Amino acid sequence: MTIFKKIIDKEIPAKIVYEDELCLAFHDVHPQAPTHVLLIPKKEIRSMAEVKYEDKELLGHMFCKCAEIATKLGVAEEGYRLVVNTNEFGGQTV
Repeated sequence: MTIFKKIIDKEIPAKIVYEDELCLAFHDVHPQAPTHVLLIPKKEIRSMAEVKYEDKELLGHMFCKCAEIATKLGVAEEGYRLVVNTNEFGGQTV
């Protein structure tokens, strides 16, 4: 079981900022920025290299939620970055 699955199942505590039936957003425990939130799908997708065409609605939903979460956290006006790290050489560590 992945650490993300344990967070989704509430087996590991997290400071959750958003949750719905498709995804979960929470503050990173080792933030690299003043506001550092991870948005993860509840469907197990270990990296973007595993994404299938059938995942387009899920990923579209998640990207749309980014603006909502940024507004909730007060960073939408000032600006924010969206980063997707894929596999080892892409900076993915979990």
